[in-house]
Amino acid sequence: MKLLIVEDDNTTASYIARGLREEGHVVDMTDTGKEGLIAATSGSYDVIVLDRMLPEVDGLTVLKTLRGAGNTTPVLLLTALGNVEDRIEGLQAGADDYLAKPFAFGELSARIAALARRPQTMEAETVLRGGDLEIDLLTRKVTRAGQEIELLPREFALLEHLLRRKGRVQTRTMLLESVWDLGFDPGTNVVETHISRLRAKVDKPFETELIETVRGAGYRIVA
Repeated sequence: MKLLIVEDDNTTASYIARGLREEGHVVDMTDTGKEGLIAATSGSYDVIVLDRMLPEVDGLTVLKTLRGAGNTTPVLLLTALGNVEDRIEGLQAGADDYLAKPFAFGELSARIAALARRPQTMEAETVLRGGDLEIDLLTRKVTRAGQEIELLPREFALLEHLLRRKGRVQTRTMLLESVWDLGFDPGTNVVETHISRLRAKVDKPFETELIETVRGAGYRIVA
């Protein structure tokens, strides 16, 4: 996953970043609210770890600004303020989860993984687009460059999942959990098979390929 840590305490930030990088994640770090807001709005992240008490712009303001701008990236809010009222305030501001300091790295890592697996809510959207590709969630119609494409139900679900997270790498595990509702790896190439079928219909007849394989990581829509 690609993660953003916004934390002004260098010891805490380095501790978190080192652990996450050892797990194989890509980690960006900023130490002010202003820099964190710029990074969050200019980059594509799977999860943002956001400290509540930050210089220049506080964490709650960063969070409210992101949500107000339509940014739905999952946010794990870190804070030394652990009472119920503070947790409620953080969640009402748009946080997806809340972790009080001090914390165990294992719990932080597990919470990040859970947030990355959680489907993003986009109830207002009925049409998803990526370049010249468009899918209508109400009619279940898929078109590219004005040409209608017939997809099987599982292919449609896979394409919808990728389009909802356009530009963000989706691992094999994420796809198995979200598209096939499997909390385990069945040991088959079901994901690879469906990606291949989807490409044959969505990419091969056209000049530009939208479904990209990120070697050693997963797949994403680039458009």
